[in-house]
Amino acid sequence: MSGVGPVEPGEGTHVQQPSPAPRFTPQRGRPAPLGRLLGRHRRAAVAAGAAAALLAGGGYLYATRPQPPPAAAPPYPSQVVDIRYLSETVSRDSAGAAAFRFDITLSVLSGPPVTVTAITQPYAGLFVTASPAPPFRTEAGSSRKVTITLRATDCGKIPGNAGLPFLDVTLRNTRAIQTHSFILGSRYALDLSHALRAACGTI
Repeated sequence: MSGVGPVEPGEGTHVQQPSPAPRFTPQRGRPAPLGRLLGRHRRAAVAAGAAAALLAGGGYLYATRPQPPPAAAPPYPSQVVDIRYLSETVSRDSAGAAAFRFDITLSVLSGPPVTVTAITQPYAGLFVTASPAPPFRTEAGSSRKVTITLRATDCGKIPGNAGLPFLDVTLRNTRAIQTHSFILGSRYALDLSHALRAACGTI
């Protein structure tokens, strides 16, 4: 055979084709590419930053919210208690001693309940009891009738002229404990003077 040209394969032979390049198939368990990891970290960082900003903004709004004004302190008990003289009766107790009994009304105008813990009077020669006996409690907006009994125990210590007699009443509420002197008026002073004269003669 002569001539120039490609060499023909001989009889019974064939041309061997090059095998294709192996195709890359990612396997399970291998780490993700760097770009994907960076993207995930970036999204997580953005979400965390947004959450922190929301928390900071919420905390600022809570700290700077308008505060309600503080509740007003309850009144002193003597400011809301009113005592009025009603009537009197002169009688004798079981021992025969003269007793001056009179009724008052005790009213609590407002505020928390008021408890009466003691009722006294300024004259050393008089013994005082009350019914109901202290301590007793009265709610705001209500009144209570109280009967006071005065007994002469030492006429030498009782003045002839009662003048402007008063009752010392110890009051308690959630604000304070106070002893307040209540002047019951001229009618009470006149009735008390008559009762003391009847009890002690011509004092």
